[in-house]
Amino acid sequence: MVRLLQSTWMTMLIGALIFFATTAALLKPVQVEDGAGEGQVVAHPISNEPSWKFRNPEMDQWIAEIKSEKEALDIREQQLKELETRLNAERQEIATVTQTVYQLQSDFDQNVIRLRSQDTEHLKRQIKLISSMSPEVAATTLSEMSDDDIVRLLVIMKPADASVLLENMSKQGKDQAKHAALLIDRISRTLPPATTN
Repeated sequence: MVRLLQSTWMTMLIGALIFFATTAALLKPVQVEDGAGEGQVVAHPISNEPSWKFRNPEMDQWIAEIKSEKEALDIREQQLKELETRLNAERQEIATVTQTVYQLQSDFDQNVIRLRSQDTEHLKRQIKLISSMSPEVAATTLSEMSDDDIVRLLVIMKPADASVLLENMSKQGKDQAKHAALLIDRISRTLPPATTN
């Protein structure tokens, strides 16, 4: 019997039996169910489907997460495109408004310059008229004008002509003398007129 056990044929037979038993034990599908407790093993039947139809639940979950993230990114990209379009429209509108304001400011400045030059011409004509009058009549005429108009005329007039008019105003009575003094004070606080080219 010992000789039989030591023979190579017997060793090969026992090795082959152990190999087949191990292979059969390893090929038997044994999987753990998610709901099963520790140590509980639940067997699932082997699928006869081809390997390319294999489904992994974790992979399906990852794919679903990637799809939802891609949808969220697509929505965000669409929102950003809409925001960019709106910002471009607002930028264009601001540029148009800025250009309009610049044009209005330019027109306004030109009108102010034109009005100032016309006002200066008008004042020069008034000064010529007043200068052609006798000092007594000119002083009486000035006393009927508003103080602002008188100050503007006296500032532009030659100092000698202005002093003659103020002197004649002072001679018309005490009230007119006070009025002349107030006018002199206002003239001293008035800036000289801007020179136009």
